[in-house]
Amino acid sequence: MYRFLLSRQWVILTLLALVLIPVMIKLGFWQLHRHEHKVAQNQLIASSLAARPVPVTELTAPGRNLPHHDMWRTVTATGTYDTAHEVVVRQRTAADEQSIGYYVLTPLVLGDGRGVLVNRGWISAGNDLTRFPDVPPAPKGKVTVTGRMMADETTAVSGIKDTKGLPARQIMLINSKELTPRMGRPLLGGYIEQTGPAPHGGKPELVPEPDHDSIGPHMAYAIQWWLFAAAVPVGWVVLVRRERRDRAEAAAAEAGADPDGEDAGADPAAVPASR
Repeated sequence: MYRFLLSRQWVILTLLALVLIPVMIKLGFWQLHRHEHKVAQNQLIASSLAARPVPVTELTAPGRNLPHHDMWRTVTATGTYDTAHEVVVRQRTAADEQSIGYYVLTPLVLGDGRGVLVNRGWISAGNDLTRFPDVPPAPKGKVTVTGRMMADETTAVSGIKDTKGLPARQIMLINSKELTPRMGRPLLGGYIEQTGPAPHGGKPELVPEPDHDSIGPHMAYAIQWWLFAAAVPVGWVVLVRRERRDRAEAAAAEAGADPDGEDAGADPAAVPASR
């Protein structure tokens, strides 16, 4: 009755179904883990932004990798800007997530002589990418900066390629370890993403607060993959039953005909005699 399942076509179809089921289940759990990671990160960002501001030196030091749990913490730093070593970070988007330009990265020299990198915000790239752009001047004298503490950027984490041979004072990644030799002073690990004070005239454009409300479609994708996995055996059963029915109907039709191709149930007397 089900001998057709041993045919080459059905063996291949069955093996394919057996492979697809665990693969789809695994893809569902992969999306579930991405959902859980997104939820955990949203909670971390929210709690970090809500925490009281602390001096930047409480969270980092020269050569230190910023722990993940200190990301987005609000910090303060007091010092003077070292505009002579100011650089711009290429290929960064504005708050509209469409316009491409630069981040303005200026070292802030603290009272003990150490420095901390401050991302003062975004500016338009302009028409000539081969020269240092016109950058809104940093405040003179002693200033107190407030901002979000961020970890050093790497290609592995950010996906941004650290292109070499760029024009003078232009970089691709914000990395205190890489920039320390050209700054001429020890730099605290990580950098500050400035939130205050607001720059004069709104330029540079401060980097907006990270989104920590959206959880993305990962849970919906997980459920979809699991539904697909459940649909595979159901579909296999439907196909098997259809194949069995079609074969049974074909066999019945074949049994209803005589060897000469005439209907076995026909009345011989109804056949006209040959002359």
